[in-house]
Amino acid sequence: MTDLVWPSREDPVVVAASEGLGGPAGRRIRPGSSRVMAALLILTTLVCALGLLAKQPCRAEAWTGEGIYPHLCYSDIAFLYRSRGDVVNGGSPYASPDVEHQALEYPVLSGLVIGVVGWVTHVVAGDQNETDRSRTFFDLTVLVLAACALASTWLITRTAGRRPWDAAMFAVAPSLLLAAYINWDLPAVALTAGFGLAWARRRPWLAGVLLGLAIAAKFYPLVLLGPLFLLCFRSGQLRPFARVLAATAASWFVVNLPVRLLWPDGWRSFYTLSQNREAGFGSPWYALDRSGFYIPQDSLNSIALGLFVVLCLGIAGLALFAPRRPRLWQLGFLVVAAFLITNKVYSPQYVLWLLALFPLARPRWRDWMIWQLGEVVYFVAVWWHLEGLSNPDLGVPEWTHTGATFLRILTTLWVCGMIVRDIFRPELDPVRANGADDPAGGFLDGALDKRHTPARPVPVAG
Repeated sequence: MTDLVWPSREDPVVVAASEGLGGPAGRRIRPGSSRVMAALLILTTLVCALGLLAKQPCRAEAWTGEGIYPHLCYSDIAFLYRSRGDVVNGGSPYASPDVEHQALEYPVLSGLVIGVVGWVTHVVAGDQNETDRSRTFFDLTVLVLAACALASTWLITRTAGRRPWDAAMFAVAPSLLLAAYINWDLPAVALTAGFGLAWARRRPWLAGVLLGLAIAAKFYPLVLLGPLFLLCFRSGQLRPFARVLAATAASWFVVNLPVRLLWPDGWRSFYTLSQNREAGFGSPWYALDRSGFYIPQDSLNSIALGLFVVLCLGIAGLALFAPRRPRLWQLGFLVVAAFLITNKVYSPQYVLWLLALFPLARPRWRDWMIWQLGEVVYFVAVWWHLEGLSNPDLGVPEWTHTGATFLRILTTLWVCGMIVRDIFRPELDPVRANGADDPAGGFLDGALDKRHTPARPVPVAG
């Protein structure tokens, strides 16, 4: 990796901040890419360690004491260990041994991670009481999730090419610190990042396998197939897309089939919950409900899906009719953001889905800070809202959660607006400002664009 892009030379926020630290990096500085990678991995490790420290008030009592919400240290991990499937006995999370242990409501690859860690916990801590075993299960899960965070940083850095420092937007994000250990989202994030790198290196079969596994861990990566298809259609690259699609379907089917055959009711629980759940915390629908605008369940499914479809049609219009073909991860961010904005629930850890896409979609620190501010405010507000529901005497104002929800949505829309602007004005896109096409686009990079006649690039950064 040569001729690296230095944020202190081209990002306005970093340039201004560097003035108090000796100024921008000098022209003679040319460290190897391995040093950049090492620095980013160290930063990720520090953030993950701080994330574990932030969970310590709850970890000390294995999430059985008071203060889980006001201390901002809630996690699903220990709770679900004690209540899902036969995990406490080292068995499958999709089994239902008794009425107190329901089947896990997550896709199968997340269930595999939970089951394997549960089995290891049963082996190494089987003689401990339930509280101590819950803590051991959490600690072992943290190791897996931290490894996934490090893998994500590595993969994003490699995909970013000449802009490896953009991956710092993932590595040092407050959202990574706060949300890494709430649930099992980081395996899907790492697999999706792996898909991105494989596609960028023009390895469609591997990209498809990794995308299928990502969908088998968390369902959201499925929406990335839409932008990929449209961009491949516009550029005449449908053959690589077909390979990705075939490999995606095959890998998803292979990992789902055993659970579907052995525990069919448990396998269906994720899809049943997604269809039947009501408006949940963090969604605009819940905020409207708490403000007196109740939407019946049957109507909510139709409205949420309909709004998502409308946004997807707008994104499809950008993909097909923008003056210049958009970059893959610009549209990838937009479609995942559309899913999260319209979804019936927004759990705080869902921010990780977008966090791994941001460095490739809109690598500007100003917009990153605006967006992260909205996410941090929401993170605090949702836990205090839950504490207020549990202890009404505290008098937590209703508007704090509602306001934080819409602030989060607005900051996400801000980033989306900047991406749409970049699509229509490529000279303001940090990635394209030097005349590049789509460095992380794989087969799309430099490919035919049926609607664009190349013009001389204007090297102006936005």
